[in-house]
Amino acid sequence: MKYILVTGGVISGIGKGIIASSVGTILKSCGLHVTAIKIDPYINIDAGTFSPYEHGEVFVLDDGGEVDLDLGNYERFLDIRLTKDNNLTTGKIYQSVINKERRGDYLGKTVQVVPHITDAIQEWVMRQAKVPVDDDDVEPQVCVIELGGTVGDIESMPFIEAFRQFQFKVKRENFCNIHVSMVVVLFLLLQVMCRCSTPLDNSVKEKISMFCHVEPEQVICVHDVSSIYRVPLLLEDQGVVGYFCRRLNLPIETRPRKMLAKWKEMSDRSDRLLEQCSIALVGKYTKFSDSYASVIKALEHSALAISHKLEVKYIDSADLEAGMLQEDPVKYHEAWQKLCSADGILVPGGFGVRGTEGKIQAISWARKQKKPFLGVCLGMQLAVCEFARNMLDWKDANSTEFDPETKYPVVIDMPEHNPGQMGGTMRLGKRRTIFKTKNSILRKLYGDVDYVEERHRHRFEVNPELKQHFEEKGFHFVGQDVEGERMEVIELLDHPYFVGVQYHPEFTSRPIKPSPPYLGLLLAAAGGLPAYLQKGCRLSPRETYSDRSGSSSPDSEIADFKLCSLAQE
Repeated sequence: MKYILVTGGVISGIGKGIIASSVGTILKSCGLHVTAIKIDPYINIDAGTFSPYEHGEVFVLDDGGEVDLDLGNYERFLDIRLTKDNNLTTGKIYQSVINKERRGDYLGKTVQVVPHITDAIQEWVMRQAKVPVDDDDVEPQVCVIELGGTVGDIESMPFIEAFRQFQFKVKRENFCNIHVSMVVVLFLLLQVMCRCSTPLDNSVKEKISMFCHVEPEQVICVHDVSSIYRVPLLLEDQGVVGYFCRRLNLPIETRPRKMLAKWKEMSDRSDRLLEQCSIALVGKYTKFSDSYASVIKALEHSALAISHKLEVKYIDSADLEAGMLQEDPVKYHEAWQKLCSADGILVPGGFGVRGTEGKIQAISWARKQKKPFLGVCLGMQLAVCEFARNMLDWKDANSTEFDPETKYPVVIDMPEHNPGQMGGTMRLGKRRTIFKTKNSILRKLYGDVDYVEERHRHRFEVNPELKQHFEEKGFHFVGQDVEGERMEVIELLDHPYFVGVQYHPEFTSRPIKPSPPYLGLLLAAAGGLPAYLQKGCRLSPRETYSDRSGSSSPDSEIADFKLCSLAQE
């Protein structure tokens, strides 16, 4: 096993995650099996109870692990499936050591940070690095480890010491360190990798080499690029593969790398896009884009697939409410202008009552104006509330999350939810959704399958006892869980695209395999969904992300999408 540790200095959020993902990508493109571990030095057991404003979105894995959003980057870049143990926290380590101490595993010894905590860290990394993450179930050959925060943080000290010891345990030829720091111009050090706004002169590289005690070839410039998908290409162009091959004695063959060829084509196409499509993202945490990191990525993947530039119009849902008209009329009218001018509307997941009435207003407008709409998790639940109020004339209809005394509880608390404890009590992870009809738009977008498996994160669900009242009015629950008790997918008849999903499809979206619900939204917003469905859910094969040797997408070739030609066909 080869280990590559990515650390950071001076400030957090400098780009360690993208560097770690990019290094993993170029090594995977060489035919190696790569896995990734994210270490977060905070004492929380996991990211499940974090505020989106503090730490960005909570990313959910197949096994229900609520983890740091950087694991989303790893999964998207490397196209792998990670587990909750790929996210290591101080809380998890101390919990495991304390549990062992309580069982008497340490035989009466004094339990200390060194060696017991540091040993536990090393054992965890070595154990998790061997867990297969690819579909072929093969044990990884390379493990990229990102240590969150900065080296100077007091919380990071046990991990720094653990890896100081670790390099000698696994031997020099199996361990390499990438350090990310900030120097005058922002830059990263990979033994040394430099992050800067423009390419560095050789004289600057030589100076960095001298003062950082590394060879000149280890100074890699990562200047600003048009897309994060160009970062692996930038590293590859500067000989990073050759360096790792020599430094870690990697079994890399000299041959064309198809995976990077796909990334280059994808990046090139991204730079050439002319047509634009706008999506109004109506949410509660719109002041911090990382709160919706996977949602934005899923929209980007889908927009690129149909060769459109994506414009995301962030709208704080509270600004759409009547109270804002009195409080700040300018903000109110600006929010509605954004909503009305967007090509499509997305209401993502969320928690808490603030802004829910504004989301319902946005959903109502999308339904009445036949504007393409996608509701995710809470977005789907509020679409049910909106329809109940305005089409079933249940004026008091609501979720019991927001109004426990509502006369029409169309969204209710799940039986297994434990309100006395916050962490890990939701319906989490990969679950199966069964399509109940052949005519579902979403079923067709998924490739006309009988079921899909997507990741969930919710405490409330649509009240199944009221299902018949909705379907009589053309509001159909086309997807349900295996038992047929939970409503998973909604679709509205006589609407270009009005879809709601209880799960979070953004977590499994990939750059060359966009999420079907998001792809449907972008297609509908761009006016191309009817033609796409008529063609059997295939785009015109003019240009693909592949190396011209075959399709790179699962069900169809991702190609240039020209509205005019599709409209004529």
